[in-house]
Order: sequence, then C-alpha cells, then structure tokens
Amino acid sequence: MGEGENQKTVIVTYSDALFEKIPLRNILKENILTISKGERISTDFITEVLFEYGFERTDFVYEPGQFAIRGSIVDVFSYSSAMPYRIDFFGDEVESIRTFDVEDQLSRDLHQTISIIPNLQEKEQAEGAILTDELPENSTVWVKNPELVLERINQLNEIALQIDFKAQAGYASGKEFFTSLQNHRIVYFGLRPPSTVHQNIEFSTSPQPAFSKNFELLADDIEQKNLNGYRVYLLSENQAQLDRLNNILHSIKPDLHFELINESIAEGFVDHSLRICLYTDHQIFDRYHKFRLKHEFTRRDALTIQELVNLQPGDYVVHIDHGIGVFGGLVKTEVNGRLQEAIRLIYQDNDTLLVSIHNLHKISKYRGKDAEPPKVYKLGSGAWQKLKQRTKSKIKDIAKDLIALYAKRKAQKGFAFSPDTYMQQELEASFIYEDTPDQQKATQAVKLDMEDERPMDRLVCGDVGFGKTEVAIRAAFKAVADSKQVAVLVPTTILALQHYRTFTSRLNGFPCNVEFISRMKSAAQQREIRQRLKDGKIDILIGTHSILKEASNFKDLGLLIVDEEQKFGVAAKEKIRQFKLNVDTLTLTATPIPRTLQFSLLGARDLSIINTPPPNRYPIQTELHVFNTAIIKEA
Repeated sequence: MGEGENQKTVIVTYSDALFEKIPLRNILKENILTISKGERISTDFITEVLFEYGFERTDFVYEPGQFAIRGSIVDVFSYSSAMPYRIDFFGDEVESIRTFDVEDQLSRDLHQTISIIPNLQEKEQAEGAILTDELPENSTVWVKNPELVLERINQLNEIALQIDFKAQAGYASGKEFFTSLQNHRIVYFGLRPPSTVHQNIEFSTSPQPAFSKNFELLADDIEQKNLNGYRVYLLSENQAQLDRLNNILHSIKPDLHFELINESIAEGFVDHSLRICLYTDHQIFDRYHKFRLKHEFTRRDALTIQELVNLQPGDYVVHIDHGIGVFGGLVKTEVNGRLQEAIRLIYQDNDTLLVSIHNLHKISKYRGKDAEPPKVYKLGSGAWQKLKQRTKSKIKDIAKDLIALYAKRKAQKGFAFSPDTYMQQELEASFIYEDTPDQQKATQAVKLDMEDERPMDRLVCGDVGFGKTEVAIRAAFKAVADSKQVAVLVPTTILALQHYRTFTSRLNGFPCNVEFISRMKSAAQQREIRQRLKDGKIDILIGTHSILKEASNFKDLGLLIVDEEQKFGVAAKEKIRQFKLNVDTLTLTATPIPRTLQFSLLGARDLSIINTPPPNRYPIQTELHVFNTAIIKEA
C-alpha cells in the first residue's frame, strides 16, 4: 500500500478472488514478522516464529512458505513477495537484506526493511472479511460485467456448500459483495450494467476492425483513417514483426502514414474523440495474445535445486573432477570457525569427499542408459581423468574427419537464394502464434544459409511442439519463391500425411503446389505425380524414403528437408548423402542422439537448437498401455 496523502493504490482483482474472504486487519498485524537492517535479532527467534507461522525448513528455498538457514545466512520465501529474501547476519545483527533469484541464487535488490507474511488462508476462515469492506470510504470501485461477477461468485458459493457446509463461513456470496459496494462510489462497465445506475457515460470508441490477415484491407483502412485525420499506431512486442508489417504495408501503398510501437495491449481500439487508432498485431493476424507476467518462475533451475533436495542416500552422482560416486547426504562442517553445509560423496573403499554447496555446478545426478549400476570410481586413481582424456581424443578424431568432410563440401557450389520477398514476409507474419526467440534465431540462420552460395547443411533440434515444422515451411516457401522445388523426406506414411496437411494449411492462398507420395497412392496416381514433378507443376513433394527414387524426376530441386534422419536405415542414409551433395539440406529432429555421434552420422556442421517452449505449452505425457479402445478415445 502507498503511504502519504498524494499516493494512490490501485487493486486489480477478479471474481474468484472476491469470493474468498481476506484476513481482518488485526489478524494481519499479528502475523507479520518485520525485520530491518541493523536490528539485533537471533536466528533462533526467527526459526521459532517461522515454525509458528507454518513455514517449512528446507535446504534451499524455491517456493513460498519455505526457509533455510546456512551459517549466518537465512533465506525466507514470504507469501507476500515474488522473490525470496536473503538475510545476512553478523553475530545477532542484521547486516544486509536482499532479494535473490531462485533460478541462479544471485542477489537482486537491497532492502532496509522487509515484512514476512505466512499463508493466512490457513487461519480460521470465519474471521475473514470481504475486500470491499476493508477499503477506505472514499474509494471508487470499477466493476466490469456485474452480472457475470454476481453469477460466478454465487456459483463458487454453491460448490463450497456442496463440499463442506461450514466452509461457507470463509467465503462471500454475491449478495454480500454487492451490499458491501454501497459504501463506495461504483462505476459499472462492460456488458449490461444494472438499471439502477445514476448516470450513463458514453465513450466515443469502437473496437479494432477485423482484418483476418488481409493486408490490402488493412492498408485501405489506414489510408481512409489518414484521410479522416486519424493517427494510426501499430503495436507489437516483437520488433521483427513490426519491421515485417512496415515492409508489407509500404509495398502495397507507399504513401501510408502510421507509427510503430514496440509494446502491446490486450485489445486494439479506435478513439473517435482523440482521433487515434491503436491496432495490435495479434488481432490483425488472429493470433493469441501472450500476456507477460511481472515475474515468472521458470522451473529449469528450480527443478535442479528440487532434484538435489530429493536426492536420497545411495543415489549415484557425477562429480566433474572425480567421477561417479554415491550420494551420502548433507553434512555440516566447520570452515574458518563457521558452520557450513556440504554434500558428502562416497567413492570406492569408502573414501569420502565433501563438496561445498557453493560448488553445486560441479555435481549432477547420474543418468544411465540401462538399469545396471555404474562403476564407482576410486579417489586419486586417475581412472576418471584417463577416461575424460580418451573421450577428448576420440572427439578430436571425429572432428578431424568432420573438418575434412566440411572442406570438401565447402568446395561445392550450390544455389544462392534471393533475399526475402514480400510474400515471404506475409507468410511469416501470418503465423497464428508468436515466434519464440529460438524459433526466430533458427529461421534467420536457415535463411542466411540459403542465401549463401555454399550448400546449406543445417540441423534444427527441438522438442515436439516447439515449432520446427514452421521453420521448415518458411524455408520451403523461400525456395519455391525462387522457382526451386522442395523435397520433404519423413520416416513414416502417417507423418507424411500430417506434414502434407500442415504445409497445405499454412501455404493456403500462396502460389505454391504441395503434394505427397506414399504407398497409400495408387500406381496411376504415383505415375501422374512423377510426370507433374518432371514438368515442374509440383513445388513441394512430401514422402517417405521412396521419395529418394524420385531424384531424377525433379525438374529443379533446390531444397531437401529431412525429418528425423536417425530413423532411416543405413542404405537410405547413403542415398541421402548422394542426394544432398550440392542441394541445400535442412534436417529436423526432436530426439537427437549424442552430439558427437549425431555430427558424424548426420554430417551436420551447423546446428540450431530450439529450447524455448511456446507460451502455455503443456508438457508431453508418455504412457505405456496394452491396446485399449477407451484410452485411445480419451486421448
């Protein structure tokens, strides 16, 4: 809350939160632990209070409700903070207070005073109050779609009653909420405001028109708005998208006047009073809007910490300097008169190694390819160093072969594709999702390789659903725009059909003919496809390894796209090598084999990795079942 007469506080909430009552002011005051820099306070007192508040003591904090004590440092994750606090003591005096990131454990901001608040929802719910009852009397309450708010609160209240009759004491009903509004100034907006309002205010605004990815329609609208004296702003959080829009619109009508803003809002609008238009790119392209949160916890490193906490004595771990050992738990050791936590690793002959928690980056959990236990190394024997040396030597041998192979390929001359055309920009801009940063980098790298006169040989690596196919579609269309044909090679017939549908859907409305060939086609249909391929009437041909037989039938092949090359047999791989001698090649894979083997078998010199998942992507779930029709239907 802001302090002082001139400071205002704005609270933004929603129906589900209004349904739950909030703690009363006196309960909140009783459950706040305030700590200030320079204050004298013992760690024992902090521990006692945090236990009373229901906090859990852990080795590392990674979620609210946890605290950890390591020597003179206390880490606490309050329920009222987006980041945990690190309190550094000198004796019993608080020397410094700072927030830190759970991902990399690095400090962020310094604080003079902090308030640690427990999960007050676990307190007696009957003592709660409605949020609007706790607001000052001169507050203004804006309610969007009041009927929907009322309906949702009552719906949640009925569910609470069904689960537990006593639970109703901790929740507000719709009637209670709207009764509590009578002490405040109320502004209703949205759909169907109540009929009892004192005054209606009409705003001269209208929603952003629907352009449905039609750039001519957008250009005409901007031109008309310019003539009527409106200022037009195009908004996007992606600078590359703004550049594409700028190029497309000026290529249609060079005299258009509009401004580009590298920010976005939820919905675009036209304000007829101020005579301004704000158009968002996600509405222009019928794309989902990605909301950016103020702070988002990524699980990548937090899970590493969680993994360490979950390690059980007896688990195998790998130390980068000493090899595979057995995890022996966390122990406390005295360093320079101070107690510190360390990790105990047990090696052959029960030799023990203590690793400071500050050297966690040197340890990883052992992950073997089979269930057999690994060999535990002997400390000081040099066996681990010899193994690392042999591995480095093998890598050098492979690298030597690769350099020779790469030099041979460099001597070859391929086709240098032209820079992006207007249609290429239109295709990329029409993607209904927002490109992830890795997707942008991979697309840019592929296009630069294609524009080079040396034959491209790039591997794009990424998990299922991370956007590899979209990168391939853009590369394929770039080749087609230069009157070159594209072959898409896939390991299975089902995948060929899936790619055919995806390519056809994305390239709908563009001058591009897509076809697929597989055993599902009749002999007559296959003959017809071969003839059209020879005549240059097919731009993109998708198929399984049988497509390799069609090498001589392509009129002018410019790009070969291979999906999951490691699933092809040795004979097929040999044909691919001959096939791609001086043709640009793009290989896609979701499950790469280890890097060195991958480089030598696939002949992939250039590598693009798509690590970033799309926003709100659900993780892939893999389950093994016997044949079951009900499970298939459910999936």
